[in-house]
Amino acid sequence: MGISRDSLHKRRATGGRKKHWRKKKKYELGRQSANTKLSTNVAVRKVRVRGGNSKFRALRLDHGNFSWGSEATTRKVRILDVSYNASNNELVRTQTLVKGCIVQVDAAPFKQWYQQHYGVEVGQKKRAAAAA
Repeated sequence: MGISRDSLHKRRATGGRKKHWRKKKKYELGRQSANTKLSTNVAVRKVRVRGGNSKFRALRLDHGNFSWGSEATTRKVRILDVSYNASNNELVRTQTLVKGCIVQVDAAPFKQWYQQHYGVEVGQKKRAAAAA
């Protein structure tokens, strides 16, 4: 049957069924979700879309572009773990990357930027720094 984004298969506002009056159209097609997994074996596929353009479908990733909001800086960092997903615990168990999931990332690029920008090492305890 295929994945369709039309409204022909839905019911009317009154609850009655709609009659099929035409075939499915190419512009109504939908595609399977990417279900991007967290993996070091990176796989990104190119998908031809409407108008001959192309999109990139990430099947497996291990890095992403993340921002440190309060410092207004963005870096490409490694994703270490999927920690929480409000929509489904199964996505956490299977390490699936989706929009809105909480991930743990490698902080090294941000620490390096902070050191270079402010001249202070982030993550050091004050007592340890004072004793040294």
